[in-house]
Amino acid sequence: LIIASPVMLVIAILIKLTSPQGPVFFRQPRVGLHDKRFTVYKFRSMIPDAEAQTGPVVARPDDDRCTPVGRVLRRLSLDELPQLINILKGDMSLVGPRPMPIFLVERFTEEIPRYLERHQVRPGLTGWAQVNDLRGGEAFADRAMYDIYYVENWSLAFDLKILILTAARVFFQRRAY
Repeated sequence: LIIASPVMLVIAILIKLTSPQGPVFFRQPRVGLHDKRFTVYKFRSMIPDAEAQTGPVVARPDDDRCTPVGRVLRRLSLDELPQLINILKGDMSLVGPRPMPIFLVERFTEEIPRYLERHQVRPGLTGWAQVNDLRGGEAFADRAMYDIYYVENWSLAFDLKILILTAARVFFQRRAY
């Protein structure tokens, strides 16, 4: 968090300069370990009150609700940096299934077999599904299967592999969707 602080400060200033009417941070209830609810923090990448205008929907790469700065943040995955706070608070870890909004958990619990098994581990900043290019609005059933595979096969070596693959994707692919 200390190392990321200068970058986070610059991002906060850019958000306020380009979209002064809204908050710097986006907060949303998510579901974590053992179905515990917590608030996830992200840099706001959309127009103020975007969710209030459209209802809770999954963002897409061409989402009209994104601000110009927000598009860049999402492409570089920098909108996720405030989740380092969630990690320090113990709500998340570096590696694990991505925490999902409550409305999606309720929906997928009905639609996807074994979906709740994802909540047997702490949610992560990155995960097995993400390093296998299942991000953003991708097929959630496929993401859930990768998440369950992670839960069933967790090891320190597996976490290190995911962290290395994540770093390679962030620095060389620049793809968040």
